[in-house]
Amino acid sequence: MSLRIVFMGTPAFAVATLRRLVEDKWNICAVYTGPDKPKNRGMKLLPTPVKEFAVTAGIQVYQPVSCRDEAVLDQLRDLAPDVIVVAAYGKLLPEALLNIPRLATINVHSSILPQYRGAAPINWAVLNGDEETGVTIQYMAPQLDAGDILLVKTTPIDPQEDAGELYDRLAVLGGEAASEALARLEAGTAGRTPQIYGPQYQYASMLSREMSPMDFTRPARELVNQVRGLIPWPCASTDVAGVRWKVFRAHVGGGTAKAPGTILSAGQDGIAVACGDGKSLVITQLQADGGRRMAAGDYLRGHPVEVG
Repeated sequence: MSLRIVFMGTPAFAVATLRRLVEDKWNICAVYTGPDKPKNRGMKLLPTPVKEFAVTAGIQVYQPVSCRDEAVLDQLRDLAPDVIVVAAYGKLLPEALLNIPRLATINVHSSILPQYRGAAPINWAVLNGDEETGVTIQYMAPQLDAGDILLVKTTPIDPQEDAGELYDRLAVLGGEAASEALARLEAGTAGRTPQIYGPQYQYASMLSREMSPMDFTRPARELVNQVRGLIPWPCASTDVAGVRWKVFRAHVGGGTAKAPGTILSAGQDGIAVACGDGKSLVITQLQADGGRRMAAGDYLRGHPVEVG
């Protein structure tokens, strides 16, 4: 592969794209990623997942504090990339940087744009109960997720799939899409489709802890989507007998005439709670404050829950 490529990314999601480009023998001349950050109790500086992979692959790594620094831009110009590939780099990039490559700066975005522009597209697709999502390769523009579309790859969302599981699948799909996009750029066959904006498209805002509490007056299916969509953070939660639970797995159960929030049953198969649409939510996996994540049936062995 003759293109000179600079890759920019930081978390595990970006590693899947970088790995695919390396496997497909693209010429990655440098990797840019976030600075090492202190983590855990010892506050030891730890590299980003992308840096760890790049070092193992023998690729030169740069970790600028800011990509707006003129010295950083000059460094990129000296690398003379044909294409810059960006996947979850974590910072808005200046227009001066986007214009450096000979062909394009492209971005791997984990939704079908223009739906779910923004920070949390995977979570919002699950929260909203979407049946399909995908990955978009877009030409980067100075505005967030506003560039023309180069290609889209779609995938169904399983009704029980949570956002963490979907994250892993879309990371792999993003690598496939990025490699295909590079092949089109190299062959001169890459098209570009401007994004269309309108009220039918939702912005994927950042998640917050305020989204965690479960309201059992809502329909059971919406609560299932809340549980799925808030994994791995901040997680759906509820308080039972003064104990806060994070809920990790749940499904829609049978019908009931009981008031929303009433615990209908508690046993090996889970904890059923009445919901606002006359159906029940069956909690099958949870984590109580100070405890570990476990099956609801296992939790009940040491922590009986009153029914009714």
